[in-house]
Amino acid sequence: MEIRVQKEPDDGDALAVPVLESRASPAVEQRLSELVDPDRVRRLGDAYLVHVAEAEGGRDVVVVGLGKADELDSDAVRTAAAAATRQLHRSGSRLAWPLDGQLSVALEEQARAVVDGVLLGSYDPGSWKSEGKEVEPPQRLVLLTDEPSLEPGAERAARVAEWANRARDLANAPPNELTPERLAARAAEIAAGAAHLSAEALDPGRIEELGMGAFAAVARASHNPARLIVMRYEPPQAKGDVVLGLVGKAITFDSGGISLKPAQGMDEMKGDMAGGAAVVESMGAIAELGLPLRVLAVVAASENMIGGHAYRPGDIVRAMNGKTIEITNTDAEGRLVLADALAYAREQGATHVLDLATLTGAMQIALGDLYAGVFANDDRWLADVLAAGTASGDHLWPFPLHRRYRRYVDSSFADMKNSSDLRQGSPALAAEFLKEFVGEGPWAHIDMAGPGFLSRSRGDYLWQRGGTGYGVRLIVELARRLTEPAA
Repeated sequence: MEIRVQKEPDDGDALAVPVLESRASPAVEQRLSELVDPDRVRRLGDAYLVHVAEAEGGRDVVVVGLGKADELDSDAVRTAAAAATRQLHRSGSRLAWPLDGQLSVALEEQARAVVDGVLLGSYDPGSWKSEGKEVEPPQRLVLLTDEPSLEPGAERAARVAEWANRARDLANAPPNELTPERLAARAAEIAAGAAHLSAEALDPGRIEELGMGAFAAVARASHNPARLIVMRYEPPQAKGDVVLGLVGKAITFDSGGISLKPAQGMDEMKGDMAGGAAVVESMGAIAELGLPLRVLAVVAASENMIGGHAYRPGDIVRAMNGKTIEITNTDAEGRLVLADALAYAREQGATHVLDLATLTGAMQIALGDLYAGVFANDDRWLADVLAAGTASGDHLWPFPLHRRYRRYVDSSFADMKNSSDLRQGSPALAAEFLKEFVGEGPWAHIDMAGPGFLSRSRGDYLWQRGGTGYGVRLIVELARRLTEPAA
């Protein structure tokens, strides 16, 4: 999608008219009433498409509600922009959106939010429909303002949103198509088209050679072989000694293994690789933007299946760092594959580590589909990750790590067990488990079970079922901030 910043719309541009519930000048009210009943567009996301008479320019106009002035934020702008875009459907229209310096959201943030709303809000998950997608983004988005300096930031936001939509494509792909090998091929495809970015995929034999007994156990029953996807971004202009390590869980289908999941909702377990998808696609975004930062991505891609070679409750496996794990629940496989991936990322030189995983249903129960939970072993690193989440729209809420949680994953037979029968605090117990494998240095764990894959519309700019691309915007924002000089 082309992005422009200019004062006036061009001929052929559909014009958005965003309206606050509690603020509209008499002139706007009069003109608005000529287009549509003002009371119909007061609520956030209400949108109506009307056509202005040829004598007045013959322009499509989308009147859209921004909601209440005292509740206005970037997400409200995103939601309004998505609603306006949906009104255009397949028309291929070019959309012009006026930025308003009188709103409580800064112009730069308005521009970013409008771009997000248009691109993320026009995503259509129906790629596999025989008649094709029903919604397409506009060919061009014009931001109406006299601040041309906003254009680079808006263009950057568009690039990142497009990579987030590609992560959604991966999460929505059926598991008979998106196997671990195909995800590895996607990583190689991205690397082939980007400067200073490389990708390799370690096969089961190499995974075994590296002593990754936890990852190998999860993968063993599947006919589709696992892959440890390793991507490296090494720009020559990289600043400082920081190596950002990104670790992703990519269970391309999760049956639960012998601890079988209920049948209802199991079809959505194709989305259990959403964290890995975000890591893979964010590497493409970072390389395309040319950020001067070394980044290492490690994605553990596997299925969790049932078969004669399946790992069992009661098995004891040895992870890459030498620690032993008693298997008490084969449906707690995410922390097993992450354990070896985290250890490998640190061994390969990551100084600051962030992992993303659709890990625990309890986190979804706690925070729903808007926020992910985040745990960290370093307060400054936690603050950096939280700030990136707030700025990007990939929202986070901090949860505690505490040594007393560790006792609940103690095992009588091994160094630890992979789940607890204590029906309390399971996200925290999972985080304490992962902490055993992160080595020395800052680490944060994002449990994105809620916002990573939606069972129903969220009612905002992410109105579609399925993958959301959660994490791509956050990762890129975090990487960008790591390249800026300390304040």
